[in-house]
Amino acid sequence: MYLGSILVVGGGTMGRGIAALCALSGCSTRIYEADESARRSVRSAIESSWKRGMEKGRLAPDAAAQAAQRLEVIDHLEFPDDCGFVLEAVPEQLELKQQLFSEIDRGAPAAAILASNTSSLSIASIARSTGRPDRVIGIHFFNPVAVMLLVEIVVGPKTSPETESRATAFVAALGKQAVRVRDSPGFATSRLGLALGLEAMRMVEEGVASAADIDRAMELGYGHRMGPLKTSDLVGLDVRLAIAETLARELDPVRFRPPEQLKRMVAAGRTGKKSGRGFYRWEGETPIAAPEETAEERKT
Repeated sequence: MYLGSILVVGGGTMGRGIAALCALSGCSTRIYEADESARRSVRSAIESSWKRGMEKGRLAPDAAAQAAQRLEVIDHLEFPDDCGFVLEAVPEQLELKQQLFSEIDRGAPAAAILASNTSSLSIASIARSTGRPDRVIGIHFFNPVAVMLLVEIVVGPKTSPETESRATAFVAALGKQAVRVRDSPGFATSRLGLALGLEAMRMVEEGVASAADIDRAMELGYGHRMGPLKTSDLVGLDVRLAIAETLARELDPVRFRPPEQLKRMVAAGRTGKKSGRGFYRWEGETPIAAPEETAEERKT
């Protein structure tokens, strides 16, 4: 099945990961980042990720070289005639995504699938900003994109069967495994993952156990590959907070109330791995158990 060329909009962690995967999978791939300073580092960040893959023996040098030829970083939003998929990966703000999808709708070819990487926002609400809600769908990748096998396909109330079928084929062509979920706040993974993560944060806040011990308990006792707090650091505590606020508003203000510690950490710039500090101190890919907050620090 011919997928057409791919346009990724958003050059942050997820956008770079998605674009890198698409290029490695044989797709002609463009990635657009609106912020000029951030855009300058997009290609180098992607190529650095490929270099790490080669060093670990996970990626052949020839494959990386060919992918680099398929990848283009663009400085304005443009749509090739054969664009099969536009994949949005901008921050979790509904108004921002709606504005972007409205702009994409005006320029993308009629046959293109307009997909959002949102982890919690309504596909129906995003689709309403376009004139083609039947071609809007959620394709939710997980971080790090290169190694996580799962992709959520989120079907909106007006998403057509053809769009769902093409999205499923696209995910398979990228070597990922799809689960289909209905358009509901938090979908499946964000809702379940957040519930576990928020409770773990409350346990740290209450002094029940350290972040490292809570994670170790879930890893050794329940077979989780990674504990909920380490996972939260990897996802981004700012992202976790945004999802919690969305689900508290749309589902239940008690179950999904963000812990005060989470709000303090995000306000202080401790957003997890990407900032180098969250519930752990991060040295590259390695999480180091961080000292617990003192009572005085919890008051600030």
